[in-house]
Amino acid sequence: MFTGIIEEMGEIVAVEARGDSARLSVRGPLVTSDAGHGDSIAVNGVCLTVVEVNGDVFTVDVIKETLERSSLGAQGARVNLERAVRADQRLGGHIVQGHVDGTAVLLSREPGEHWDNLRFSLDGRIARYVAEKGSIAIDGISLTVTTVDDDSFGVSLIPTTLRLTNLGGRAVGERVNIEVDVIAKYVERLVSAG
Repeated sequence: MFTGIIEEMGEIVAVEARGDSARLSVRGPLVTSDAGHGDSIAVNGVCLTVVEVNGDVFTVDVIKETLERSSLGAQGARVNLERAVRADQRLGGHIVQGHVDGTAVLLSREPGEHWDNLRFSLDGRIARYVAEKGSIAIDGISLTVTTVDDDSFGVSLIPTTLRLTNLGGRAVGERVNIEVDVIAKYVERLVSAG
């Protein structure tokens, strides 16, 4: 489990295609400082298992399902990194599983005096889980939904988020990973079982 509070920005330094999967090597000095084989690290919101650590680079295997549902896979990409939360830590963002529900496209970006307002496309399959003032993870970042309609939603980024995550540099037209609030999915499941 993760909190959506990004610890550092890293970089995908190598991509090795393996048929229906890939092996990624990711540079992240902070997250590798105590990482070992089998640990979980969220890379742009995707929970991945560490296969190997070599200095400040960790290696992960990514299966076809993950490649199809996420925007991972580009060498040189700047990525948000977060280690799994420990049981004795504060939950600063919201419950983020690292199980990406799909991707969205950045539709617009409006700079404010001290923040930016971003608008993203909203896939109809997950629209019912997105609510104004609710939580959403974009590239692993815990954010609050500011507006929502049938086919898009908005968030506002404070200076810290602009400076310390890859959303600060995302351009209109780029794809991002989306994870909706897991609590909404469980509520729907319980109500429909009724």
